[in-house]
Amino acid sequence: MSIKPLVILPDPLLRQVSKPVERFDADLRKFSTDMLDTMYDAPGIGLAAIQVGEPLRMLVIDLSKEDEPRAPQIFINPQVLASSDDRNIYEEGCLSIPDYYAEVERPATVRVSYFDIEGKQQEVAADGLLATCLQHEIDHLNGVLFIDHISRLKREMVVKKFKKLAKDRPPSRLAV
Repeated sequence: MSIKPLVILPDPLLRQVSKPVERFDADLRKFSTDMLDTMYDAPGIGLAAIQVGEPLRMLVIDLSKEDEPRAPQIFINPQVLASSDDRNIYEEGCLSIPDYYAEVERPATVRVSYFDIEGKQQEVAADGLLATCLQHEIDHLNGVLFIDHISRLKREMVVKKFKKLAKDRPPSRLAV
């Protein structure tokens, strides 16, 4: 088990567009386990590789409740193929923006293609919380944060707060 340090706002790495995963090997499997361990430790329900300092198009999700067995899902090189016109609003938070939550409106359903950890092409039709979580984490891979979906005024207040907090804390990660 290896817990990775989280990249926290206003770190510019969070705005970087991640590169596709090209090799499906033991290192990738180990990294996926580290990502899951980090997400569970935080605790969270989703984590993109960029949030632990790796600009790779990879994310992990586990929507199981505390009293249920874990149900980890790994999505490599995910792409939204289609999204509904119907919308849902969920209160979202982010491990890279600790203790801040806001209502975000997104498509209610999405169809996503991705590769599993073995390198096999997969596709999932998602709705509800899974659809929201997939969109949130795929946004991370494109350098987009959930606060980009709220009003400019609220976003500026959050960024200002985290810039101030960043001055008072040690670096959250090693240089990449």
